[in-house]
Amino acid sequence: MRKQYRDQGLTEADLAGDPYTQFAHWFADAVHGGVVEPNAMVVSTAGADGRPSSRTVLLKSYDHRGFVFFTNYESRKGLELTANPYASLLFPWHPIARQVIAGGPVERVSREETEAYFRSRPHGSQLGAWASAQSRPVSREELEARYEELAARYPEGPGGEEVPVPLHWGGFRVRADRVEFWQGRENRLHDRLRYDSGDGDGIWSVARLAP
Repeated sequence: MRKQYRDQGLTEADLAGDPYTQFAHWFADAVHGGVVEPNAMVVSTAGADGRPSSRTVLLKSYDHRGFVFFTNYESRKGLELTANPYASLLFPWHPIARQVIAGGPVERVSREETEAYFRSRPHGSQLGAWASAQSRPVSREELEARYEELAARYPEGPGGEEVPVPLHWGGFRVRADRVEFWQGRENRLHDRLRYDSGDGDGIWSVARLAP
C-alpha cells in the first residue's frame, strides 16, 4: 500500500515570512483542492502521567495568536490540557499530498470568544454541549434521553429560552512555536520545512528537515 507522490516541491523561497500566513495559503489550497473537511485536525495531548492521546477535532479559527478549537473542559483532552498545557496539531491533507504539524503551549480563549462562538452554533449543537458529559461512560439511551430533556426545556424558534453557555465548555488556543509544512515528493524524498520561533520573540527561523 504505497503511493508515489509527484506533486511540485516546496522550497524556502516559496514560504511566507511567518507560519500563519503560510498556513492561510495552504489552507486555501486544501479548500479548493478537494480535501474533505480541511479544518479537521488531529489534536494530541498528554496528561500529567505523560501518556499521550489523540483525537480529531475541527479548527474553528486561526490568526497570528494561534489555532483555536472548542471542547468540553472536563473531557479527557480538556483535563490533560489543564494538567499539561501543550498540544500538537496535525492537518492530514492527503488528497493534495500535504500535511501541517503545529505544536506549542495552549491557553483558554476568553469567555467572550467562547460565548460568541457558542451563539453561532446550530441549536442542536448547543444542546449537545450540555447533553454530553464528554469522555465519560454513557449508554446511548441515557445520552438521547438527556438531549430530549434539554430540547423540551429549550425549544428552538421564536419565544424559546436561549440555551445558556456551559461554564464547563469553551475554546483552547494553541500558540504554536513550531509549525512544519510537509510536501510529498517522489521516492520518499519529501520536503519538510519547519518554522521555529525560538524564544517566542516573534522572529521565525526556517529549517529544512530530512524526510
